[in-house]
Amino acid sequence: MKKKTGPRIKEMHITPIAVTDPPLLNAAGLHAPYALRTIVELITDDGISGLSEIPGTSAIDAALYEARPLLIGKDIFQLNEIRQILVSHFGTESMANRGATPWDQRKLVHIFSAVEVACLDIMGKVVGRPVVDLLGGKMRDFVPFSAYLFYKYEGAGGELAFDTDPNASGWAAARQASGLTPDEIVTQAKAMCQEFGFQSIKLKGGVFEPRQEVDAIFALREAFGPDVPLRIDPNALWEVGTAIKYGKEMESVLEYLEDPVRGQVNMAQVRKALKTPLATNMCTTSFEDIPHSIALGSEDIILSDHHFWGGLRASMNLVSVCETFGRGLSMHSNSHVGISLAAMVHLGAALPTLPYALDTHYPWQSEEVLVGGRIKFENGAVEVPKEPGLGVELDREALARLHKNYISCGLTQRDDLVEMRKVVPDWEFKLVRW
Repeated sequence: MKKKTGPRIKEMHITPIAVTDPPLLNAAGLHAPYALRTIVELITDDGISGLSEIPGTSAIDAALYEARPLLIGKDIFQLNEIRQILVSHFGTESMANRGATPWDQRKLVHIFSAVEVACLDIMGKVVGRPVVDLLGGKMRDFVPFSAYLFYKYEGAGGELAFDTDPNASGWAAARQASGLTPDEIVTQAKAMCQEFGFQSIKLKGGVFEPRQEVDAIFALREAFGPDVPLRIDPNALWEVGTAIKYGKEMESVLEYLEDPVRGQVNMAQVRKALKTPLATNMCTTSFEDIPHSIALGSEDIILSDHHFWGGLRASMNLVSVCETFGRGLSMHSNSHVGISLAAMVHLGAALPTLPYALDTHYPWQSEEVLVGGRIKFENGAVEVPKEPGLGVELDREALARLHKNYISCGLTQRDDLVEMRKVVPDWEFKLVRW
């Protein structure tokens, strides 16, 4: 009997884009006027297209081009073979230094997650089922997300950079307003929650001294009341004593405390001292980190990210690990457009339980590459697509515009330190600041 094969990859299109990003502050510095993403499209020998999106850098884009001849002709259903081909070519990269870098810079996880999501998009179209069904089936119809607040300078990003559009209204106006004080953070939160209906709130910290950021959390509690879960992420810039001091002060108001300190050993110390659950996307960020994490007890919740954990199927494997060792699971986010959001929604819908709303930067990005424009939120949640595959379609004119942005903006990688020094010339990134 002749062996049946699936559709094979005939074309692979790699398109770097730049989307407008406001001047958002974080522990690593300042966001550039544009956030970089790379859109990958696979087209099979029978003309079926599959999409994915990953964080964009010139190095990752070069690696994608390097991978392209390895992938042409491969059966899209044979993901194990595809991954082995990529591992053989690029090798595996240790996460040993992840804690000393502001964000994940590994090549293999980026490349494979891009290829895998695009292949799953094609598989869904071939079998006539949404991607969530390829991950084990849908556990919920809507996937909840959290409001993601940032300290920020006044400005809209993009060509406007630190300028504002006087004709903007609603969230578009709030998006470009200053957010530096507790009162301004509350104003930002109210506008974002009104626009998107979010039912929980996260504050990206690590920008100001802890007292100011803790005061912002209490201001949010006063403004929104006890029924809106709050979380804060100091991005591992606090010392252990600082984290314990302010962690105890916030015990009555936090849903969880994310990465208050750097490294699993320090996280374990803080975890023993606090009643508040600790979450991480910095100290436990790969499967090789799990054994040490379990031995130490370094966190309660792992914030997964399919771009960095090896794709959607690997993220489902992480679910089993978390269930085995009593860890909660939610999702980390980076600046992104709708293809990544759609993939996150399918994964979020497949999780057996979802006790914590997922992170998303999506409100901060105002442009889109999808037919129909921006994905809609209803009461802070996104409905799981019912169409085959990811359920999204590429708007090629929009893609061309955002690729033109990429060419004209001159950015080739994210570098928040460089951007911050344009405002504060002597600013330095520190692994631990307070």
